Formats: sequence, C-alpha cells, structure tokens
Amino acid sequence: MIFGFFLFLMILSYIVQYRLKSKFKKYSQMPIAQGVTGKDIAERMLQSNNIKDVKVVSTSGSLTDHYNPANKTINLSEDVYGTSSVAAAAVAAHECGHAVQHAESYTWLKMRSAMVPVISFASRWVQWILLAGILLIEIFPYLLEVGVVLFAITTLFSFITLPVEINASKKALAWLSTSGLTTAANDEAARDALKSAAYTYVVAALGSLATLLYYVMILLGRRD
Repeated sequence: MIFGFFLFLMILSYIVQYRLKSKFKKYSQMPIAQGVTGKDIAERMLQSNNIKDVKVVSTSGSLTDHYNPANKTINLSEDVYGTSSVAAAAVAAHECGHAVQHAESYTWLKMRSAMVPVISFASRWVQWILLAGILLIEIFPYLLEVGVVLFAITTLFSFITLPVEINASKKALAWLSTSGLTTAANDEAARDALKSAAYTYVVAALGSLATLLYYVMILLGRRD
C-alpha cells in the first residue's frame, strides 16, 4: 500500500510541477497595471507595510524566489525581478508576504525559522544515517532510530511550512487587490498562480510523511 501511495505522489508531484510552470509561463504574458516590475511591486508592498530594513535583490535561476530572514532580503529570480506581468507581481508580493510575517512576528514563521539550524544538519546527514542504520542494524541498533527521528523533524518542518506559505499568499493577494494593481480579471490569475505554487508544498509535505512512514515500517520490522 505504501508503495502505491509513493507512486501516486510521484505522479501528482510531476503534474503539479508541470502545471505550475505552465501557469507561470501563461501569466507571465499577462500585463499588470502601470507596467510595474516585480522589483517595483516588492518595494511598494514593503513601503505600504512600513518595512524599511528589507532589501529587494535579484537572484539567478527560475522560480528561485525567496525571502531570507537572516539578512532581510527579498530575492527575486530574473523572470520576476525585472518583468512586468501578473505572474511577477504575484510572486514578488508573495515573498513580501514573508517579510510582513517577519515584521509581525508571525508564529508559524518563527517556529519555522527556529528549526532551520536543525533542518540544515538533518538534511545533510539524515539519508546517510538512515542507510547506515539499515545496513548496521545488528551492530548499532539505535542508529536507525536516530535517522527516523531526524527525518521526522524534516517532515514536521514541511508541514509547518504550509501555513507560512498560505498566509504569505493571502497577504499578497489582499495587498495587490487593495493597491489597485490588479483588476477583477487578473486578480483571479494571480490567485490561481499562487494556489498552484501552494500545491507544490502540500505534495512535498505528503511525500515526506509517506517516506517517514516507510522508514518507520523498516524500523518496526527490524525490531520483530
């Protein structure tokens, strides 16, 4: 049963990623009012929320946009930073939503940020520890348990990320609407683009949970 679920998630992940790229491409062709770029959107939203200590910078790659709370920068990909479109506006506003969360000390973001050091360690070593735990179960019986615990932490991180991303999108859509930069037509397009992006996090969280259950089954099987 677990393997069937894995297969389902793999197919679902491919579909979600394909739809996200397809919609981003589609809405990248849809103009936004006043011809403002992603950089302009980000700076205006920061100003509207009286956030003066966050910088908007360009980063390489596609769909690599993110907010870095450590150095307070909104990093926009080249497709967003200098582009005037509904897609660029939605993505830029979404990343600004994270900056607003940071300024407001949003609980879920604080929890997520607090876990980053542990996640950095877990992500780097968990697969090696799990592999060693499976191969050396007779010599180091607790090694697999350590690996499962580390993977459980990464799974928890994935689920904590969900409300953070959803809330950032809500803030983005609300601001775009009240700022007058989106109309009734392209407001729905922006909503659709961010909804597609949110689905990627949902699938990732479910995939992490399925993998965790798989390792738990191995652990319990080894104990019998």
